[in-house]
Amino acid sequence: MTRFDPSGPLRGSLRPPSDKSISHRAALIAAMGEGEVRVVNYLEAADTLSTLGAVERLGATVERLEGAAVEPTYRIRGVGLRGPASARIDVGNAGTLLRLLPGWLAGQEKGRWVLDGDDSIRRRPVDRIAIPLRKMGARLDARDDRLPPLEISAAPLHGITYELPVASAQVKSCLLFAGLLAAGETTVVETLPSRDHTERMLAAAGATIERNEGAVTVHPAERLAVGEIAVPADVSSAAFFAVAALLVGGSEVVLEQVGVNPTRTGLLGILGRMGAEIEVEPQGERGGEPTARLRVRPAALRGVEVGGAEVPLAIDELPLVALAACFAEGTTTIRDAAELRRKESDRIATVTSALNALGGIVEPTDDGMVIAGLGGLRGGAIESHGDHRIAMLGAVAGLASREGVEVHGMEAAAVSYPGFEADLAALLGAGA
Repeated sequence: MTRFDPSGPLRGSLRPPSDKSISHRAALIAAMGEGEVRVVNYLEAADTLSTLGAVERLGATVERLEGAAVEPTYRIRGVGLRGPASARIDVGNAGTLLRLLPGWLAGQEKGRWVLDGDDSIRRRPVDRIAIPLRKMGARLDARDDRLPPLEISAAPLHGITYELPVASAQVKSCLLFAGLLAAGETTVVETLPSRDHTERMLAAAGATIERNEGAVTVHPAERLAVGEIAVPADVSSAAFFAVAALLVGGSEVVLEQVGVNPTRTGLLGILGRMGAEIEVEPQGERGGEPTARLRVRPAALRGVEVGGAEVPLAIDELPLVALAACFAEGTTTIRDAAELRRKESDRIATVTSALNALGGIVEPTDDGMVIAGLGGLRGGAIESHGDHRIAMLGAVAGLASREGVEVHGMEAAAVSYPGFEADLAALLGAGA
């Protein structure tokens, strides 16, 4: 159990940890290449280290360069698009790895792979990648036909046009990887846009990618030529400090080199509509991704409606929207977010339970939640349910609450942000 008491202001500047989504993709795409690739500022967290372990199991070599403590840098020598070795792979708690990797493996000429993980992963369905991959000709077997372990046997694939039932960058990326090995072109149709890191990175590696309104097409490739990849700071990790600075009086936090890819910054738009005034100062591109300095100060917030096209652009940050809504004036409604039920925990259920335990009034719905703005939270105790974002949400809630919050299972934060508590303490120390 870790306790977070009501605090004084958060002040200072920091670079949040590197982007989790881009780090996963960087390791996988580097492994698909044939030469050495330097990945600069790779996120060193449990999930992304699982991905490094996975590509090693597939035959890639992975070396952490010495003297790279400030910007963790890895040298990865890939096995080529058609070179992964058969293996049994432990994905740990990494849902992104579980859903992306099968796309690459399914179209191999030979081999067999089994993907498994921890208890949480074994509850996370894979049917949303299995259905379209099977339409392409993939040979997949899963427990109850929808849960890990997932067994993949090599098979010839053919391109398809597939409309995503729910916006999902993970499913889209899986199919784009599979399309590199399929006969003919593969098109993924999105009714709502999702994060586009995979398209950017594959195009930079020489793959033929066509992006039209609402659709992405990939053509088969012989090889990928992957150059150095530099990973920006993660806007999803920065979001915890941004919301803390909004809620705790007297705060002023500056977040450096944050990735502001427009498919990832839905939270900034939502908070802006709630009344936040977050300064965004462009800092150029890093690894083909736009970055910016964010400056955040407290603001009076109001309730808003959240739904439609903005949901995929803020899906990982919606728990923080719900937290901020508890401190707002008026009611906030989050809809069109059934995807939250498929995360590390059922985040509609866990966020509702946590905020109500702290004195909030939150009503869950099938695809979101309705939050009454009470101007604050009492405090209390919450359970992280092994979900890193719920753990860190509890910490932020504690700082802004009247009585403090005890978080049971705070160690879950290490999945994406091992240094979260230390960085939070540094900002609190600077404000003392």
